Amino acid sequence: MQGPAFIKTAASRAVALFGIVVLIGLLPWLSGQRPEYTILRARYADREATDETLGMIRAELGLDRGPLHVFLDWAGGLLRGDMGNSWITNTPVGPGTVETLGVSVTLMACAVAVATVVATALCVSCVMRGLAGNPGRGSGVMAAAMTALPEFLLAAMLLVVGAVWLGWFPPYGWQGLDHAVLPALSLGLPAGGLIGRLLSDAISLAFAEKWVATWAMAGASRARLTAAVLRRALPSVMSQIGLVLIGLTGGAVAVEKVFAIPGLGRAVLGAASAQDIPALQAGVLALLMLAMGAGSLSAVARYLLLGAALRSGTLLVPDSPGRSRRRDATVPLVAAGALLLIVVVGLLRDPFTSRHARLAGPGFELPFGADASGRDLLARVGHGAVSTLGTALLVVLACLVIGIVVGLFPLAATGPLEVANGAPPILAGLIVAVMTGPSGEGAAIAVTLVSWAPLAAHTAALAQEARAQPHVKILPVLGVGRVRILWRYILPAVIGPVFRHSMLRIPGIALALAALGFLGLGPHQPSPEWGLILAEGINYVERAPWAVAAPASALILSSILAVSLSSVAWSRSQGSSSEGRPQQPTSFAPDTGAPARNHAPGTGNPRQRQ
Repeated sequence: MQGPAFIKTAASRAVALFGIVVLIGLLPWLSGQRPEYTILRARYADREATDETLGMIRAELGLDRGPLHVFLDWAGGLLRGDMGNSWITNTPVGPGTVETLGVSVTLMACAVAVATVVATALCVSCVMRGLAGNPGRGSGVMAAAMTALPEFLLAAMLLVVGAVWLGWFPPYGWQGLDHAVLPALSLGLPAGGLIGRLLSDAISLAFAEKWVATWAMAGASRARLTAAVLRRALPSVMSQIGLVLIGLTGGAVAVEKVFAIPGLGRAVLGAASAQDIPALQAGVLALLMLAMGAGSLSAVARYLLLGAALRSGTLLVPDSPGRSRRRDATVPLVAAGALLLIVVVGLLRDPFTSRHARLAGPGFELPFGADASGRDLLARVGHGAVSTLGTALLVVLACLVIGIVVGLFPLAATGPLEVANGAPPILAGLIVAVMTGPSGEGAAIAVTLVSWAPLAAHTAALAQEARAQPHVKILPVLGVGRVRILWRYILPAVIGPVFRHSMLRIPGIALALAALGFLGLGPHQPSPEWGLILAEGINYVERAPWAVAAPASALILSSILAVSLSSVAWSRSQGSSSEGRPQQPTSFAPDTGAPARNHAPGTGNPRQRQ
């Protein structure tokens, strides 16, 4: 069985990677816009848009020869190191892409440094409690607060506080180390909060295992015990850390836009806006390779940490945490209540009429103030919740269907699942925007394309558990067909937990949609979409900070709701998954000395798609 399974998995990965390369190569032909008009305005402004002129431009671009020639020309040039010439400037796009990639890599390196410091600080208390014999329950409120802030929103807040109000750092540009502080904090604080939260939970679980007490009684030093616990805890979270690093590539696009950093993300956004497809192809390919590189580094680190345990099959997974407490539901209930109040009050007001003073301040009549067009911000935020959260619900339902269908065939779907799991929504949004134009529907499609992977992974794990039940394993011997087994025994065990998991992802999906709207890849005016409202208000942040605070309040509440709900659900699913299972004998692996245990899949990383 190992041979066919390996072949299916390898073929799936190869087909998925080839499909992505073909999609990028066909962007000039797939573009829903008429690129010849863009070229005409940029290069031949003195000519009229006649059929002859437009035909000449299409022939010059090679678009008249069909999709196969378009792809082969691009792929051939890529193999020679030629990424093509810009449609706007008619200059090679390769050198510019490499230069902007260097800026983005530098920014991400600074963000990783910030994330490392933050994660280390969050884990210190867990290590100290573990060494004292009281492991506790993880990182607490501080990590959750940092995790709840999406990068584009945190960037806007740091711009207001650090650059505008306090004047400590430059508000834009990339001319020295001081220009990297606010952008690195915008990327590094959420990433460090999430990594610290994951790792501190894993450390707490590792300290609660019996082998730690055995080592302590045997006289192991505190330093050696701490190193062993870290080696025990790290492999279980390396995959999630890889997703956090991949998420930095998407977050960097928004941060570069906010702080006007000449990086790859900002260059790709500019290429998409100008319909400069060769520059967009080079940028998207570079972003994809950057994301794949980050994921590969985490996979290599995990393999090195596991060592002989991975090769011998004694793979170690942390034990299940305890049950969640009732007070753990307080935070999501408070966040949901506050968000519901804003939505209900806002729906009773007019979000489109410009009947107030421009950028009017908050008051009794305008609790959130007015925007640059004199519209009620409370009304726009309230009505924007209907469109943003409503679209998020539709996206989640689509992801639920895709995730269940794909998850039931995990080997064949390995490649698409890994590609979807490793592609930030912003990258998909750029590609969809080129093909269909920026729109709310395009943003929903883009988020759907990359958000089904956690649900598929959850489905695959549940289906594997269901197939392993004795009463299901004996059904083929009794003559029951595969379709009947799938329909009567596997699906009922899968649908309930995966549906609940999908509903918990609605706030996170809403944040992803808001991020695309903030970058101009979503709805247009006069839509009251949250990301669009924030993008409009950030231009007036110095004069009217309430123009940013209004949509930011709704986004922060949604972020808190997403993180807290995912935490409660993960704890409950982990606690319930261990019920009724026989305890296996404790075994000690030669490389870590840690016991191996059963483990049930959780609900995934609540911020990996934001």
